[in-house]
This record gives sequence, C-alpha cells and structure tokens, in this order.
Amino acid sequence: MERDVTAALAALEAHRVEVGHHRIADLFDADPDRFGKFQARLGDLLFDYSKHRITEATLAHLLTLARAAKLEERRDALFAGEKVNLTENRPALHMALRNFSGRPIMVDGRDVTGDVTAEREKMFAFARGIREGVIRGARGGAFTDVVNIGIGGSDLGPAMAARALSPFAQPGLRTHFVANVDGADLADTLAPLDLSTTLFIISSKTFSTQETMTNAASARALVAAALGEDAIGDHFCAVSTKLDLVAKFGIQSDRVFGFWDWVGGRYSLWSSIGLALAISIGPKHFEDFLRGGHEVDEHFRTAPLQENIPVLMGLLGVWYRNVWGLGAHAVIPYDQRLARFPAYLQQLDMESNGKSVRRGGGLVTMATAPVIWGEPGTNGQHAFFQMLHQGTDIVPIDFLLAAEPVAADARHHELLFSNCLAQAEGLMRGRSRHEVDAILKKQGLSADAAAALAPHKVFAGDRPSSLLLYRRLDPRMLGRLVALYEHKVFVQAAIWDINPFDQWGVELGKELASRLGPIVSDDQASTQGLDGSTAGLIEYRRSLRGA
Repeated sequence: MERDVTAALAALEAHRVEVGHHRIADLFDADPDRFGKFQARLGDLLFDYSKHRITEATLAHLLTLARAAKLEERRDALFAGEKVNLTENRPALHMALRNFSGRPIMVDGRDVTGDVTAEREKMFAFARGIREGVIRGARGGAFTDVVNIGIGGSDLGPAMAARALSPFAQPGLRTHFVANVDGADLADTLAPLDLSTTLFIISSKTFSTQETMTNAASARALVAAALGEDAIGDHFCAVSTKLDLVAKFGIQSDRVFGFWDWVGGRYSLWSSIGLALAISIGPKHFEDFLRGGHEVDEHFRTAPLQENIPVLMGLLGVWYRNVWGLGAHAVIPYDQRLARFPAYLQQLDMESNGKSVRRGGGLVTMATAPVIWGEPGTNGQHAFFQMLHQGTDIVPIDFLLAAEPVAADARHHELLFSNCLAQAEGLMRGRSRHEVDAILKKQGLSADAAAALAPHKVFAGDRPSSLLLYRRLDPRMLGRLVALYEHKVFVQAAIWDINPFDQWGVELGKELASRLGPIVSDDQASTQGLDGSTAGLIEYRRSLRGA
C-alpha cells in the first residue's frame, strides 16, 4: 500500500507542474460547463469545488491516491465497528448515535442500538421536564438558565450548536457554557443569573477533568451558599460514566446521562454531551440534528468516491497540503450564528490529524493537519481578508452560505450573500495590472501617479475556495455540516495513515500541569529540578504576589 501511495503522490506532483500553467479563471473561460462538472449534491446541499486549481485529470489522480490508501476499505472498517482507534483498542462509532437505518451497529459482537436509543430517550425525557417546568429548582421555580460546564469536546460542540440553532431555542430558557479554568469565565457567566432558577450540567466522562471539576466545585459551593447543601441534587446533573464520583458530588442517579468509550470527545455532540442543546432546542429538533448527520453517514458510506462530498473535501485538502505545500485552511461561514463553527473544527481537525506518527508506529512521510482558522463573513473581510487576497501565503477556503436567512432580515441577507460570492470570485479571478491601469486611467490619475499606485492594486488571484450552499441553517442542516467535516477528517487520516481518534498530545499538558500545580500553589515549594525558564517564571510570580 505504501508503495502505491508514494506512486500516486509522485503522479500528482508531476501533474501539478502541468496544472500550474493554467489560471483558475482561464479554466472557466475554456469550459462553460465547469461549474456543472465540479460540484456534488446531497439533498439541497450543494458543494461547489469548481474554483480550485484542478482539472478532470487532477480529480482522477486524487481518486487514484484514495484507492491506493485503501480509503474504501478503511471506511467500511469504521462503519463495521472494527477497532480503528488502534492505540486505545476501541472502535470509533459516533455514527451509532445518529443511526436511523434500522441496521444493527455491532460492538464486540453486540448490537448497541438499543442502548443508544434508551440513553437518548432518558435524556429527552429530562429535557422535556426542564422545558415544560415539571423539573424545578429547590425553591420551586422553573429553570430559566442552563449552564454547561465542560471543556474540549464537552464544550465546543454543544456551545457551537446552541449558538448556531438559537432561533430554535425555547424562549425564556437561556443556555450558557463555561470551559476555561480561568475563574473569569465562571464568574462572568454566573454574575447576571439567579442561582435559584439555574441548572448546571457537569459534562465530563471521567468526572476528573481538572478544568471542568474545578469549575464544577466552585459552582457547587456557590449554590450551596445561596440555596443550601440540600439544593445540590436539584440544581446539578451530569454527563459522565463515573457513577461513584457523581454520587459523591451530590447528583442524583436519575440525573446522570452516559455515553460509551467508542465515542471520542470531539465526536460526542451527538450523545448525552448534547444535553444542553437538547434542552435548548427540544427533542424534536435535536432528532432532526441527528438525522442530518445520519444522511451524511449514508452518503459517505455509499456514494461513489467521485460524487462523495466528504471524500472530495478531504482529497482537495490533501492536494493543497501535500502537493502544493500549503499549511493553512480557512473556514468562513457567512452566518453570524456559525461564529463558533471554525473553533469547533479546530479541535475536530487538528486534534484528530495533528499527528506525526503513523498507525503502525513509524514516522509519517508527509505533512498532516493544516492550521484551521476562520471567522464569520463579513467581519473577516475587514480583518484578515487583505492577507487572503494579497498576502504571500495562499490559504484555501471553505465558504458556508445559506440561500435564505432564519429569523433575520431578508435585505441584510441579500448583502451577505452578495459579499460571499464576491469574495470567492475576487480570490479566484484577482485583478491584473492591465485592468488596474485601465481603472486608474478612467479615474483621471496622471501617468506617474497611476504607475506608482498600480502595483498596490494588483491582485494575483488563483486563490482556491469551495462553497457549501444550502437552503437554510436549521437543525438538520447543521447535522449535515458537522458530519461532513467529521468524515473529511477521516478521509485525510486514511491518506496520511494516521489514527484520527486518539489525542496523546492533550494528555501531556494535563500531566505536566498536575505536577506543577502544587509548586505554583505553595510559595514555599522548591522549584529544584524544573528547567530554568519554568523555575524563573514561578519565582517571578511569587515576587509579584509578594509586592
């Protein structure tokens, strides 16, 4: 397999030289049907990848690479429940959380669909109780605020989705998210809230994550001080598998919601980790979200590679990362409610594929995860788009755009839509010196002034982008978008021969922080054995605190 992948990459390198002679705009001029050839659809979702530096020959080479890496076999192993997470010896079956096919999902010879359905219904029943005011606080009031305390996958997913789907939230029931161990996060979130009508969700599979449990302990102390120790059971619930630790905290067993070790943290939004979202938008909309994800699962599982949206997304990323040597990828949603979507994708992509070791233990032989970043349009246009248009680095972009707004002004949306299309066109076409000279001449500038100004107004163009266009951002569509990127990450991991389901780099920092914690907390603790910088910084902090 490795030899076939190497050969496929070599063919792509040779092909790049050929494609490099053609501008993207020229490819459009040469082929009136280019848009029709380089697109794929799933329901009302259109993936337009025509503004890329590719031809039909490029696509054929990329598909050869995918087959050389045995992408189809690895995809089938993923859905079959094989232990594709090699370093932790477990499957990666987040797709089971949104499986509506009727097919069994097998883990170690056992169908887990019944367990998934039962846990989901337990979560839904609790969500209904909160939404309908049946489940109340210690003083008898209905809950007005829900605070999810988690970090990483226990925060980024639900926080992103709750903001994205805010038009579908129940009026009078607000959702908040606390993640940072910085006490300002918790303090600022709780400052305007009435604790007597606030429900806390502690989201931690192990119930031992340092940041989460520090925030949870502080929230518990505040509730106990304000409402009494007996109120803890009424104002806290948990998403965890550690029932003994949860009970010790004071949370009732019927308010504990679990998930399974075959669900990775950054893939857990579909599970009980989505409890805050389920409370906010309600069980029906949450199920729509799941069904959107399931539609993409079926598409990824069955669609031919050349029509398979996550496959195409992943292969285009490999084309730029490994053949063109581009180290960053931007995601720009033209939707303010998707403001946290790039941050969510940062964890999904870079925690999954930010690896330098192959599945078999050897070092990778090609670049892996690019830097993922982005902000909503049009804000980004007035910040970093200058670099995207005229900077020295080329950054491929994914634009996300709805045809119509949800709970927003239609006139505003026309402007938003126009801006997105204009940016994609401008990045692709650019503006030549000849065009600039003509514009400046028409403006009446002198020859000398025009000659001095013209170089600053030239745009090289040839900046590639994809556009995901859909009717509207609703729960089902958000489910589709999240699942598309999940499977895109898997596609790239298959090409790079890495395990996208572990995160040992995260564990190192936790381990070192646990070692340093006692030294930082105790001004008398010895810093002997620490490196010079760490010891010096601790000593300087002590001097500042003393002053």
